[in-house]
Amino acid sequence: EDYISTRWFLKEYRKRLGVGIKNVKEIADQAAESPEARALFNEFGMNLGSFLEPVLSEFDADALVFGGNVSKSYPLFKEAFETCFEKKMPRIHFSEDTEHAAIAGAVKNILSSGFKEVPQRLSDQFLMPVQEVRESKPTSYDIYPTFELSEGSIETGYLKLAEALSSYTQICIDGYLGIDWADFIHRLTLAFEQLNVPCLFYNISSAYKNEREIEKMVSPFLGGEDPLFGSLYPGKLLDFIDADKLTYIQASENCLSILYGTGSALSHWNSKLIYIDLPKNELQYRSRAGRVFNLGTSHRLSPKEQYKRMFFVDWQVLNRHKNEILSKLDYMIDGQYQDDISWCDSSTLHQGLNEITSNTFRVRPWFETGVWGGDWIKNHIKGLNTEVLNYAWSFEFIVPENGVVFSHIGRRLEISFDFLMYFSNEAVLGDAAPVFGTDFPIRFDFLDTFNGGNLSLQCHPNPEFIKKEFSEPFTQDETYYMLDTAPDATVYLGFHEDIEPQAFHDALVESQQQGTPLDVEKFVQVHPAAKHDLFLIPHGTIHCSGKNGLVLEISSTPYIYTFKMYDWMRMGLDGQPRPLNISRAMQNLDFECKGERVGKDYISKQILIEEGETSKIIRLTTHPKHPYEIFRFEFEHQLAVQNKGQAHVLSLVEGHKIKVITGARSMVIHYAETFVIPAAARKYELINLGGSAVKVIQASVKPEYSL
Repeated sequence: EDYISTRWFLKEYRKRLGVGIKNVKEIADQAAESPEARALFNEFGMNLGSFLEPVLSEFDADALVFGGNVSKSYPLFKEAFETCFEKKMPRIHFSEDTEHAAIAGAVKNILSSGFKEVPQRLSDQFLMPVQEVRESKPTSYDIYPTFELSEGSIETGYLKLAEALSSYTQICIDGYLGIDWADFIHRLTLAFEQLNVPCLFYNISSAYKNEREIEKMVSPFLGGEDPLFGSLYPGKLLDFIDADKLTYIQASENCLSILYGTGSALSHWNSKLIYIDLPKNELQYRSRAGRVFNLGTSHRLSPKEQYKRMFFVDWQVLNRHKNEILSKLDYMIDGQYQDDISWCDSSTLHQGLNEITSNTFRVRPWFETGVWGGDWIKNHIKGLNTEVLNYAWSFEFIVPENGVVFSHIGRRLEISFDFLMYFSNEAVLGDAAPVFGTDFPIRFDFLDTFNGGNLSLQCHPNPEFIKKEFSEPFTQDETYYMLDTAPDATVYLGFHEDIEPQAFHDALVESQQQGTPLDVEKFVQVHPAAKHDLFLIPHGTIHCSGKNGLVLEISSTPYIYTFKMYDWMRMGLDGQPRPLNISRAMQNLDFECKGERVGKDYISKQILIEEGETSKIIRLTTHPKHPYEIFRFEFEHQLAVQNKGQAHVLSLVEGHKIKVITGARSMVIHYAETFVIPAAARKYELINLGGSAVKVIQASVKPEYSL
C-alpha cells in the first residue's frame, strides 16, 4: 500500500512537484505533456510488477484481473509493469464495472465468457433439501433423519443472515475444508448491499505460510509413493499460519470488517465468530468435481490423492480447530447449500447439542457405489437414486464421516457428529470417555453384495502396527452381522489347518505379478452365512464377505486400514486395479486363526442371559480382542434397558418398526435403521409398533475397556 496505491501517487506527486493534487486521474491527464507524471506511472509499474511477479509465478497464474480506476491507466505503466515478468506473462483482463464489482464478481464474468462452468459436486446422490418437502412421516427407512429442536430456531437465507450480522463492526467467518468461499462471500456481499451496509472483506489465506513451506511440513505424513496410507498429522491449524502475516490483517474502523476463510478464528480480532460446517460426503463430492484445495495449496490433487491428504492431515488439524473454537461460536452455518443456506445462533446450537447428548438420535447415513456392490440397498431403501450402478456401502454410523441433522419447522441444519463429542464426550461415552476421549469407538455400516461380488481378501493391522505406522490410537476390529442373506451367501474367514505362510505369500505375489487367479479356497475357509449369524474378525484375521449378503458391519471406528491381498482379478470402477498391500498384510496376518479354531473362536455363539414372558436378551459372544460387546434384544411388546454407564449403538434387524423412548422424548425406528443412545440417557424403553416380534442388535464398549 505504501508503493502501489493512490496514496503513493498523491504523496510522490507532492514530494516531487511541491504541490498537491486531488486524484490519480489528474496525474494521468498530465502524462502526455509532463515528464514527471510519466515518470510516476513508470515507477508505479515497476513497483506493481515487482510485487506481483513472484506471487503470480508461484501461483502459476494464467490470467490477471485489473479492477478499479487503475485499470483505466494501464497504458501509462504497461511497459514498465510487463518488463518485470521474465518467465511467464499472464493474460491481462479488465473488469468493466471498475468501481463496484467485487473481485469474485469480476472473475465470474471472465469465466462465463470463455471458460466452462465446473459443477459444484460430482455424485449421483441427491443433495439433502434444506426444507423438508414431505407431508407425512416416513413409513420405512428414512435417509434424512432429523432431531427436532425443542428450543431455538433454524433460519434460512443470506439476507436474514446479513440482517443478523449488520449491527456488528467486526466478524470472523471460519469454516471447514471445501467451502466455496468466493461464492459465499459474493452472495453475502449482495445481501449487505441490499441492506445498504458498507463492508470490507479480508481473506485469511493471505496469512498462510508459503506453499513450499507447508508441503515440506506435511510431506512426512503422506506416505511418499504409497497410494493409500500415511500417518496422522499431530499438529494444529496454527502450524499453517504465518504469525507475522496474520498481524498485518487489521480491521477497518470505518465500516463492517469481515475476515473469512479456514482459520479466521485464529486472528486476534475482537469479533463475532461464525463457522461454516460441511458434511464429509458433500466434501468428497466436491473433491471429485475438482472444487476443493487442500490446506495451504494452490493446486488441486486428484480425488484419491486429495482424500489421502485430507484424511491424514487436513481433517486432523481442522477437527482439533473445531474443538478449540466450539465454545466461542456465535453462529453455525450448514455449508452444503449454495443457492440457500441454513444457520442458527450459538444459543440454538448449544441447546440442541445439550439435548441430543442425552436422548436417542440417528445420524444421517450416506451411500456409495463399489466394484463389488449389490442391489439390496437399492431395492429396500426408498428415496435414493436408483439409476446408479449399485450400492456397496451405507455409512450408517461412522463418527468421522456422518453428521447430525437438527430440524425446526421443517428447516434442516446438519453439523458433523464430532461436534457432539467436543461438546460433551462424557455425556456421550460415559465410562468409556477417559479411554477414548473425543473418539467414538464403535461404527456401524452396511456391506451390500446381493447380486454383487465378493469383497477383496483382506485383513486389518494389529494395535502396535497401526500405532507405529499410522499414529492411530486403536485398531480396526470387526464383526460381520448378517442382516439378510440369500441361500448361497458365504463368508471367507480363517485359514485351513495346513496353512503354510510362505506358500500363501508366494501364491499372492504370483497372482499379482502374473495376473492369474488365486485359488482362494485352497488357503481360506468358506462358511455358509445365514440371517442373524455373527462372524468375528479381530485384527489380523483373514476374511471377506462373499456375494449375496447384506452385512451389518459392527466394528471399532478406524475404517480405512484394509490390507487387500487379492481382489478377484477385477478393475476398480475407475478402470484401474485397486492397490494391494500384500507385504503389510503378511506382517499382520494371524496364522493361528486356522482349522477347528475358526469355528470355535471366530464364529459367535448365542447365549441366552435374560428371559421374560415375551422377551429375551441374548449375548452374541465376541473375541477377546474385541473392545466391544454385542447383544440382541428380542421381544413382542416392549423392553426396558439400562445403559450402565455406556453409549449404546443399535439397529432394528428384524421387524417393521419400534418406538424408542428416552426421558420425555421418543423416536420411531424402522427396519435396518441405526440409532444411538448416549450414556447420559441412562435408560431407554423399546416398544414394538409392528404386528410380529422384533429383534434389535446392540453394541457397546466392554466394561473392562472403560475407565
